[in-house]
Amino acid sequence: MKRKNYFFITLLLSQSFNLSANTDPFEKINRVTHGFNKVIDSIAFKPLAQGYKAVTPDIVEAGVSNFFANIGDAGTLVNNLLQLKLEDAAVDFARIAFNTTIGLGGVIDVSSGMGLKKNSEDFGQTLGAWGMPAGPYIVAPFFGPGSLRDTPASFVPLDAWSYISHVPTRNVGLGTRLVNKRGQLLKYEALILGDEYIFIRDAYLGIREQAVSDGFVDTAFDDDDF
Repeated sequence: MKRKNYFFITLLLSQSFNLSANTDPFEKINRVTHGFNKVIDSIAFKPLAQGYKAVTPDIVEAGVSNFFANIGDAGTLVNNLLQLKLEDAAVDFARIAFNTTIGLGGVIDVSSGMGLKKNSEDFGQTLGAWGMPAGPYIVAPFFGPGSLRDTPASFVPLDAWSYISHVPTRNVGLGTRLVNKRGQLLKYEALILGDEYIFIRDAYLGIREQAVSDGFVDTAFDDDDF
């Protein structure tokens, strides 16, 4: 297990952020939305993810994860350029080049084996890097945890897959990526202790703070992660 995953687990177990009330002024409506999202997840996304994990061989699941992670590197490249992280941007470019060619379209992550570390940068991190505060914590219907800065930023069109012109292919890919990501979260559910809402809120905000400040939690779930 990589260092970032050790930190992620420690972060979840510690719940040591002691956030002030100003961080979550919309807690009442956030809790309602959290409950709504949980119902939708239990009806649709979680069963799909469990079925996907049950029938998909590990090697195929890894290939799917690598494929979409390679596509995600394009957005990371753009955000590293916007943050003037030119060295990291060069690594992103090299990863895309090697994984797309030698790695058969990104299905095999050959870049990590070559010592090219995977970065993870989104537009919310870019805004944070240029000084924009996260603002209050918010839970969006269907999209889950976020902030006044990060939730709108997630709609900035930097996702390379969204530019696929063939609509059925694009939609199948988006659905597959969503189910695959939800499947990756299943193993972490047992770590949730106490008040689930507070646990997820504190973990999310802590991980985002580390990401914006270039901590070592960078790609536990590719991005974006809850």
